Amino acid sequence: MKIIIDIGGCDYPDKMILGVCNAAKAHPDYQMVLVGDKEFIEQHLDKTVNNVIIEHAPDIITNEDSPTRAIRQKPNSSLVRAISVLNESDDAIGFISGGSTGAVLTASTLLIGRIKGVHRAVLASLMPCAVDGKLVCIADCGANVDCNPEFLPQFALMAHYYIKAVFGIENPTVGLLSNGAEDKKGDERTKAAFPLIKALPINFVGNMEARYAMSGDYDIIVCDGFAGNVLVKSVEGTAKTVMKLVKQAMTSSFKAKMGALLLKKSITALKDKMDYHAYGGAAFLGLNKPVIKTHGSSNEVSTAASVNNLIRMHEHNTVEEIRIGISAIEAAAEAPSEGEKQ
Repeated sequence: MKIIIDIGGCDYPDKMILGVCNAAKAHPDYQMVLVGDKEFIEQHLDKTVNNVIIEHAPDIITNEDSPTRAIRQKPNSSLVRAISVLNESDDAIGFISGGSTGAVLTASTLLIGRIKGVHRAVLASLMPCAVDGKLVCIADCGANVDCNPEFLPQFALMAHYYIKAVFGIENPTVGLLSNGAEDKKGDERTKAAFPLIKALPINFVGNMEARYAMSGDYDIIVCDGFAGNVLVKSVEGTAKTVMKLVKQAMTSSFKAKMGALLLKKSITALKDKMDYHAYGGAAFLGLNKPVIKTHGSSNEVSTAASVNNLIRMHEHNTVEEIRIGISAIEAAAEAPSEGEKQ
C-alpha cells in the first residue's frame, strides 16, 4: 500500500522528509512516495529506509499562485503530480500535503472528487483539551467560509466517522458552535442547521459556546469555515500568549526562578500538550480518498502524526463509512413523509 506525500510548497521540506522516513520505519508494510525535487529529496533522505520512493516534480505551487490557474499551468508541480500518482495507483490509500491550503483543497476537489451526495468537503482539524490525552475536532476549520445550513449536518456526520476511526470513540459527542447554549440561539444559518443535525444518527448534544471548546465535553465542534478558522487561530494565539506570560512570570524574580525549577517538568509537559505539531494536519473529509492538509510549518513530528492518522483512516474504511452515511441521510431526506404517502 502506498501513501503519497507532497513536500513542495511547505516551509521545511527537509523536516517533512525526516518525518516520512520515521513513519516509514514505524510502518514497514506501507510504501511512502515522496513527491518533489528529486535531488533535494535524495540529499535529505535516510538511506537506511527501504520503503520510501521518489517521484520527481520540479515545480511548486506557492501561496501567491491562483489555485485553479496553477493546477492547469503547472502539471509538473509536486501537488498536481502527487494527486496524479494517487489516482493512477490502485494501491495508493491517500495523500498528504504541506503546500498552499487553497491549492490543496482546490486540486483535491477537482482531481480526486467528492463522494456522491457531499455538498462540500470539510477540513477537520484537531485541538488539545483540558482532559488529559483528549482532542477535539473542529469541522470546518477554514475550507468553507460561506456555508448553507444543509452543509453543516454533513460536516457533523463526516467528522463523526473520522473521530471514530482515528481515536476509536464509538459515539463521539457533537456540539454546534453558537453564541449561546440554548437551542434557539445563533444566526439564521445555525438555527436552520440545528434540527438537521439533531435528526442525524449521531450523539448531538446541542449548541455550545466557544469558551467551552477546550473543556473536553465535546469530541466534535461543527461550524462554518469562517467561524472555525477564527476559533482555531484564537486558541493557538491564546496558548502562545499564555505560555509567554508563564515564562515571564517564572523569570520575574529569584523566588520565581526557584519555583520554576520545581515546576520545569510540568511546564514542559504542558508546552508539549499545546504543541499542534503532535496531532498532525487537518483531514479533508468527503473526498473519494483520504487527504490530509498538514501545516505549512510541519516538522518531522507533525508529518509522522499525519501519516499515522491517514493509516487509521484507511484501516477503518473512513471514506466508505462516510459514503454509506451520506447516502443514508440523502435517501431519508428524499423519502416521502407519512402525510405524502397518504
